[in-house]
Amino acid sequence: METYRSNGKLLLTGEYVVLDGAVSLAVPTQYGQSLVIKPIEAQHLYWKSFDNTGTLWFEGAFSFKNFEIINQHQNESIAQRLKDILRAARILNPDFLNTPNGYEVETQLDFPKNWGLGTSSTLINNVAKWANVNAFKLLELTFGGSGYDIACAQHNTAITYQIFNKEPRINPVAFNPIFKKHLYFVYLNKKQNSRDGIAHYKALEQDLKPIISKINTITEQMLVCSDVNTFETLIETHEQLISKAIQQPTVKSLYFNDFKGAIKSLGAWGGDFILAASKTNPSLYFKNKGFNTVIAYNDMILK
Repeated sequence: METYRSNGKLLLTGEYVVLDGAVSLAVPTQYGQSLVIKPIEAQHLYWKSFDNTGTLWFEGAFSFKNFEIINQHQNESIAQRLKDILRAARILNPDFLNTPNGYEVETQLDFPKNWGLGTSSTLINNVAKWANVNAFKLLELTFGGSGYDIACAQHNTAITYQIFNKEPRINPVAFNPIFKKHLYFVYLNKKQNSRDGIAHYKALEQDLKPIISKINTITEQMLVCSDVNTFETLIETHEQLISKAIQQPTVKSLYFNDFKGAIKSLGAWGGDFILAASKTNPSLYFKNKGFNTVIAYNDMILK
């Protein structure tokens, strides 16, 4: 039996512009996904995926010959996506699953799959480890994206991430703000499709150099920030810069304009998690507005 595990992710700075070379700050989460592989005699791949409650949410079988779908439970699109991932892994390593025996595969999430913490990236990284291939190349052949989420899957500390000459530049950093007791992550009650957000961003075609330069500075300043007031100013400035770049209003102006503190979108705007900085616990404020998932920084980020 083989077991692999990958960390979930949150991008604290540089959403969207990370695709164009911005230096971004990302953190791995305590939540992640595991992949367990057990050999069986039949030459098929039997796949089961479980959510954080232990509920089976996908079940399917694939042949070893080009990973054709033998049968699937509930979700044909998920079966097709898995087929594409397995085929891409074999392109990168022709010996992948070139064996006489089959396997029973189980994936286990330890966060709700609609949270947007990396259901796809943790899967890609786990399969890449299993297939002994480069996870960034596997991502490129399947989901696409900047790759910061793969870097978080592989690192147990905060990182700065930059695409430089089309290659990832990853730098582990010590990001452990002394004011972290004032930081909270709030789920916006809907999963955001990052591919749609990226497509909108790319379609705007603009000169991003001035914005990227300012985002890089914010990332640097965040790493040395020592008080919550300065941090609030940094994330509010960041929000205004990205709002201008993607031509969308900030989440605070849309939903939380009376919030006493600072709010920043994380990842694709309009869904998943936001970061809230507040000198008092804001859980009641958000719950009164219908947002019941409020997680303290220490309970979310990998220590």
